[in-house]
Amino acid sequence: MIGLLFLGACGTPSSVAPSTSTTAKTSDKTTEKKKEQIVVPDVAGMNHQQAQDTMQAAGLYNLREVDGKGLGRLLVVDKNWVQTGQSPAAGTKVDPDTVITLTAVKNDEN
Repeated sequence: MIGLLFLGACGTPSSVAPSTSTTAKTSDKTTEKKKEQIVVPDVAGMNHQQAQDTMQAAGLYNLREVDGKGLGRLLVVDKNWVQTGQSPAAGTKVDPDTVITLTAVKNDEN
């Protein structure tokens, strides 16, 4: 019985159908869609909450906030802070994942 299985498994080359591979060829060209750039809005003089909302409405979500006095304070209540700077500058075209730095001081320090 084992002999029959062994013989059955051994076919002659003429009994094996030739392989017809239908592997699709891939293009060497990258088809990745280029990211559309976004114009950075001007948020000078806005309260920090409005500045964040404006950036996000433009499609910019990678926001970093900095205490404009250099004291390392956290901008906890956003509406109590006013924008004094931004980087990159307003009007600059950037990729959507670009870090936008918003610099602000407390309202009474302006």
